[in-house]
Amino acid sequence: MKTTSCTLLIGLIALTCSCLAQDKLGAAPVGFDKLQTNIPHGKIDTISYPSTVVGKDRKALIYTPPGFSVKKKYPVLYLLHGIGGDEKEWFINGQPHIILDNLYAEGKIEPMLVVLPNGRAMEDDRAVGNVFDSVKVQAFARFEQDLLQDLIPFIEQNYPAYTDQEHRALAGLSMGGGQSLNFGLGNLESFAWIGGFSSAPNTKMPEELVPDAAYAKSKLKLLWISCGDEDRLITFSRRLHEHLEKDQVPHIYYVEPGGHDFKVWKNDLYWFSQKLFK
Repeated sequence: MKTTSCTLLIGLIALTCSCLAQDKLGAAPVGFDKLQTNIPHGKIDTISYPSTVVGKDRKALIYTPPGFSVKKKYPVLYLLHGIGGDEKEWFINGQPHIILDNLYAEGKIEPMLVVLPNGRAMEDDRAVGNVFDSVKVQAFARFEQDLLQDLIPFIEQNYPAYTDQEHRALAGLSMGGGQSLNFGLGNLESFAWIGGFSSAPNTKMPEELVPDAAYAKSKLKLLWISCGDEDRLITFSRRLHEHLEKDQVPHIYYVEPGGHDFKVWKNDLYWFSQKLFK
């Protein structure tokens, strides 16, 4: 009984610390997303990778950090967009390269590669027409195989990236948040760091996402769930948080001021990125 009690106590302490971590968060400091000309900058490139799942080459963006060197190994964050976007949505509206450059200048994050893919795995993956069409929505689910079978191997073969689970992170906004929770928690042998920002209705039910709490605890380094307090989609984040809390799975549940927009998601990236690979 002593062993069981101690294990339970440790789990409760970890859970309490993890869920209370949101109290230390808030609005990112003024200027966190503003270009600074007097600091080193990373680089954004467009890449093309062969997709066996889709049957054609697909595009993605990749951010390499300031001081990038092919002689070093880097962990990788795969950062996913929403239902109305594509591989450029984060770049245009969220400017992660600026946020991360500024964090590097302050010594607050670990060097990493950031891949911005198109999460709509279909031949015509443009964000045009009715983005809610069932075929296009199904393509977001299909991206799981494209990510695992094609994109990740391409990155690890062509960039100096670590190839183990502990050096891979997956996060996204809205539809991409649901993808990140679905794909990340569904493939814990591949991802140790998972973040869902304002996750959309594509997010699976908590019981399906985390059917084995003990296994999830053993594999996860960070599980982040966040949403704006004025976002009507907060239901999907809250239900997962409550399930995780019940099953004592450590996580960060961060409810912040705001709605369903990039003001919230840029703030999420600012805080989430500082917790990765540490």
